Amino acid sequence: MERDKELTNFAWLTVLPKAGSEAIFSLQGPRVGWCTNNFIMKKSIIFVFVLFSLESTAQLHLARLFTDHAVLQRQKPIPVWGWANPGEEVSVALAGQTRQAKTDKNGKWQVKFSPMEAGGPYTLAASTPSGRLEISDILIGDVWLCSGQSNMEWTVAQSANYPEEKKNAGFPNIRHFKVQHEVSLTPEEDLKSGDWVVCEAQTVGDFTAVGFYFAREVFQKTGVPIGLLNSSWGGSQVESWISKEAMCGSDVLKSYGEKLPKNWEEADLRLERSIKKKLLGNPDASLSPDDEKKYLQPGYDFSNWLKASPMWQWDWKGIWAWRGNGFMAKTVEIPAEMTGQITTLGLAEQFSYNEVYINGKLAAAGLLKGTRQILIPADTWKPGPNSLVVKTNKAIEPEWYGLGLVGSENDLYVSTPAQKISLAGDDWRLMPSFAEPHSFAHSSNNVGTAIYNAMIAPLIPYVIRGALWYQGETNAGRAYEYRHSFPLMIGDWRKRWNEEFPFYFVQLSSYGASQNSNQGSNWAELREAQTMTLRLPNTGMAVTTDIGDPHDIHPRNKQDVGKRLAANALKFVYQQDVLHSGPMYESVQFENDKAILAFKYVGGGLMVDDKYGYLKGFEVAGPDRVFHYAKAEIEGAKVVVQHPGGLIATSVRYAWSDAPEDANLFNAEGFPACPFRTDDWEGVTVKGRFE
Repeated sequence: MERDKELTNFAWLTVLPKAGSEAIFSLQGPRVGWCTNNFIMKKSIIFVFVLFSLESTAQLHLARLFTDHAVLQRQKPIPVWGWANPGEEVSVALAGQTRQAKTDKNGKWQVKFSPMEAGGPYTLAASTPSGRLEISDILIGDVWLCSGQSNMEWTVAQSANYPEEKKNAGFPNIRHFKVQHEVSLTPEEDLKSGDWVVCEAQTVGDFTAVGFYFAREVFQKTGVPIGLLNSSWGGSQVESWISKEAMCGSDVLKSYGEKLPKNWEEADLRLERSIKKKLLGNPDASLSPDDEKKYLQPGYDFSNWLKASPMWQWDWKGIWAWRGNGFMAKTVEIPAEMTGQITTLGLAEQFSYNEVYINGKLAAAGLLKGTRQILIPADTWKPGPNSLVVKTNKAIEPEWYGLGLVGSENDLYVSTPAQKISLAGDDWRLMPSFAEPHSFAHSSNNVGTAIYNAMIAPLIPYVIRGALWYQGETNAGRAYEYRHSFPLMIGDWRKRWNEEFPFYFVQLSSYGASQNSNQGSNWAELREAQTMTLRLPNTGMAVTTDIGDPHDIHPRNKQDVGKRLAANALKFVYQQDVLHSGPMYESVQFENDKAILAFKYVGGGLMVDDKYGYLKGFEVAGPDRVFHYAKAEIEGAKVVVQHPGGLIATSVRYAWSDAPEDANLFNAEGFPACPFRTDDWEGVTVKGRFE
């Protein structure tokens, strides 16, 4: 019987030298207390719950999407479905319409109501011989599926100007349904939880920010009620949102789709093998505890470990979903004057048991909550380079976090009262403990299709007006492949819903370096793949390079993102006379050292967003394919770019970097120009493959 453990406080053990004897441990801080719980009582509650669940599964119930305050799609047939006892007759009523159905052998039933115009509130009622249920405050309007990774999941409360937005959030005709994070190896029939929530000051903070600002713009311009069906997951890759069937029908992802794991044990083994291949060079490597004890010995060479900052989850450093112990190491230069003093070792925050080894000797051990400041005895460090190895156990709180430090990297240091040496940076080395017990969190990116199965499949056939998508950051290293995988996902969803619905997406914003084209850019190539996806019918894109944050992958300005997506919907869905896009590269004419660029979606004219009137962000290359920053000028509806050395220009690129901060070409309506290149030369992500 496994007992539950409740950690009540912390303890830290420091190794103190004792003259003429072995080192001893000193306990600092309150004791670590463990308490046994009422296991028998919990077991009884679980037993009662299971009995209740078994008794209630056959009772009449609707699919989870049908709750109070739901928004149902206008102008299209409305399917409603649920479960009851096998073979039962079901009667369902909505807004004066009544439909009957009979449950199948699994108890599932479905009816379909005739299309309705925007309106409400209505009541949806269902009854069988064994029961009756009713949900209320139903609106008929437009339902938009909001999906992608963290920038779509980012809430109104996390975004800019939240206090003001909260004050003006009285939009009862805008509703939000958050699909909870779940993964599955096979398609699920229903969601496990979730409710429709009416927009008001107390609730808007939890809405998807991009979705809300889109909905507010559309509602204010049209008066049509808007339902936001928010199925998004931070950090997720596009392959996790694609069905197995679509993968198997794809030339690019077919081999992966055909070899999907049959269970989580198989999936975990594959993930472990991939991590071993990456870190050890051999997917079948087997390490014993004695092998890993060598990591702690004096002079051990850890230079081949994964190079990364120890801050934040190891999941995002190439050790995905690892839940176990590990090692992090660093060579620390210590000046001679510090060695004879007691020093403080700052290890930021990680609520787990740690052991600290300096030059192969145990210097401290224990666990400490909050920002950790550990006293290291005098003469522990030596002048010059020192080996610092921290053996770290998996997180206790929060348990889901896994390995990695939290807090501020400023809390990584070695100090005396007179000196302080920073330990921040990406020159640490990381290595999980393969020899000790470990597991894998079943999360977003363990297996392709896993999010689709649990977070998209259960939504079908709930009728939607269209989809909004903000994703790509996680796929930037496979940008060339995204040219295939992203359109594949769009086509897959449309096939599942049996409709070519509008699909509007956000192009990656600005984040990271502002490198030149000679260095290459993953993010620029991902933006290019997104632009190429506009070849699909009924698609639209919001360019956001001007409102990003090079230092934060989650820019706070989500208002303009929502408005730019809404411009697409207002033009193509709601048939309003608006411009929906910034300037898009259309053609180039080379004349000696000049390149003359033509654009579509110029609107009221090309504009420069610069107080001095200088157009920036352009590069040109000649036959040698070496790029140079170039002079560019607007001439009417065109841009003329000139090679700085007067050489023959053969290629032009604009905003071709991870964070093109200086790009400043707009149209008069305020939309930024889309990044582009006129060449098709091989990029830096061409070899990236999903495995």
